[in-house]
Amino acid sequence: MKKVPEQKEQWMRRALVLARKGEGKTSPNPTVGAMIVKHGKVLAEGYHKRAGGPHAEIEALGKAGNKAKGATLVVTLEPCGHFGKTPPCTEAIIEAGIRDVLIGVRDPNPEVRGRGVRKLKAAGLKVETGILKGECQTLIEYFSKFIQSGKPYVILKSAVSLDGKIATAKGESKWITGPKARQRVHQLRAQVDAILVGAQTVIQDNPSLTARPSPKNKCYPTRVLLDPNLRISLKAKVFNNAQTERVVVVTRPGHGARKNTLIKMGVLVIEILEKRGTIPFEKILKELGKMDIVSLLIEGGGETSSRILNERAVDRVMWFMAPIIIGGRDAIGAVGGIGVQKLKSAWRLKNLKVEQVDQDILIEGEL
Repeated sequence: MKKVPEQKEQWMRRALVLARKGEGKTSPNPTVGAMIVKHGKVLAEGYHKRAGGPHAEIEALGKAGNKAKGATLVVTLEPCGHFGKTPPCTEAIIEAGIRDVLIGVRDPNPEVRGRGVRKLKAAGLKVETGILKGECQTLIEYFSKFIQSGKPYVILKSAVSLDGKIATAKGESKWITGPKARQRVHQLRAQVDAILVGAQTVIQDNPSLTARPSPKNKCYPTRVLLDPNLRISLKAKVFNNAQTERVVVVTRPGHGARKNTLIKMGVLVIEILEKRGTIPFEKILKELGKMDIVSLLIEGGGETSSRILNERAVDRVMWFMAPIIIGGRDAIGAVGGIGVQKLKSAWRLKNLKVEQVDQDILIEGEL
């Protein structure tokens, strides 16, 4: 059966749906979906379920068995051609007798990019790349940045009023946005590796920083607290389960006794030298990258947001805007600091998306 472009795209769209089943569960590996088709019919499907587990291609091949001979493999990401935690997928694909391979996007890792394609072609398989390339690239955007830079993909999120306030002058902030928007944030938390907030946010709100994507489901991304002076109370909720779930405090050197207490509580303390009175985010991101944190959600207050924007360390902005006006010159704004002095220096979003989330509006874009 002749495979027309529309059919190939249809198959790849299904592979993308499969891949998203693994979102938030495969880090530091990318999410990948695969399916095996023969004579226009789907024989098997698979996706990467967890780091260290079988890759999507192996899942699909295992289900197809001997029927995979002469079939087409559709996969969102170039099959690996090197040994990692698992053997190369290319060898299994060749041994299974696959005839054609349709690939969404090549591996972004510069050290292995193209190796899988070359191995498959050398074995006589017909390989086509770039099927729904843009969508497949978006699927692995966290991984792509991490594997090329060693630093996590950074999302800056805020919930604001129409006039850009995140709290009243008295500090009240619960709740600016509605339940649907807050649920969306919990789903986002469940998809990232870590959440970072500043000390003032913990002192003011005493959050647990858990992810509750559904009423019966709770998970714990790594919680990263930026606390140069170790001001956060040792009784804060965020420390409650530090012995079992990873909590990281980033601070400047010193604080001997208090630092030791945090360590005994199970908290990982990272000390970074200050520069011009602040801890550089660039160094924080490098340290988190060493911990295999591929994606980072910033939920800090105005000062934390200002600092990371000033360092140009943000990849994506997600602004939830509620249909309320708070007003007042002393009400707390979403971005503090001194701000830009000229409009041409303003942080401008690109690839903008605007979505209504019940009563609120989500404005999302890249920086």
